[in-house]
Amino acid sequence: NHLVRALRCSAVNPVLQLFRIGNAVMGTVGLLIGVLIAAGTETLDHWQPVLLAAVAVFAFIGAGNSLNDYIDREVDKRAHPERPLPSGRITPRQALSLSAVCFGLSFLVSLALPLEATAIVALAIVLMLSYEARLKKGALIGNVEIAVLTGMLFLLGGAVVGMMERTYAIALLAFLAILGREIVKDIEDMEADFDRQTLPKRIGARNAGVIASFAFLAAVVLSPLPYIEGTFGIWYLAIVAFADAMFIYCSIIHFQNPTKGQKVAKYAMLLALVAFLVGGML
Repeated sequence: NHLVRALRCSAVNPVLQLFRIGNAVMGTVGLLIGVLIAAGTETLDHWQPVLLAAVAVFAFIGAGNSLNDYIDREVDKRAHPERPLPSGRITPRQALSLSAVCFGLSFLVSLALPLEATAIVALAIVLMLSYEARLKKGALIGNVEIAVLTGMLFLLGGAVVGMMERTYAIALLAFLAILGREIVKDIEDMEADFDRQTLPKRIGARNAGVIASFAFLAAVVLSPLPYIEGTFGIWYLAIVAFADAMFIYCSIIHFQNPTKGQKVAKYAMLLALVAFLVGGML
């Protein structure tokens, strides 16, 4: 307990909280999964560009979260008063400066990567800036942009090692799964989202749920593609079948229980990642 209190009082901790350090680490892990899927047992041969890409991803996520807290600072006074800005541990100017520096660092580091990787990072920065500036308060477009950014993370992993074509399938499936889950989360948060005109608020929870289910089921239908194309073997197909079953269940249960639905979708995505990792390694 004393150690936890000490960490909370440290000067560094507000910055780590601003960056959402857990999200930044998970984003870096997602990049590494993309690399493993693309390069398989040859991953270690590319350790230098992979390390640079990891720095770019970590800085990008830190920048995006800092910008998010800067833009949402008034809302967070009520919704998340413990965050660094509303609690006064970081000023708005400091948060904005950290965001700018980290976006710049992300892009500068990406210049040392293959051209495709640099283009992905640059496009991701543009998308994140547009999302935070305007699009996240929209209906479906904000959900689509988050899904696109997630899919691009895996494309980046492939681009870093010069094998982006091996990550097309997982990028598409990640896009569909994240899109469905983001919509279900908006259904779950309808009452709390007082400052956002989300898709469920625009067209109703049930209609939005239908779109979410369509995204989940589309991911299921397309999941055998890597096996059909010969990219992955039978072990991939065997494992992804369990993830597909979870997505199908999620596409039904979220109408009755959005909280359970989005949690099932999260576990299904984790299992699908395992399927892709196994497919890439075996």
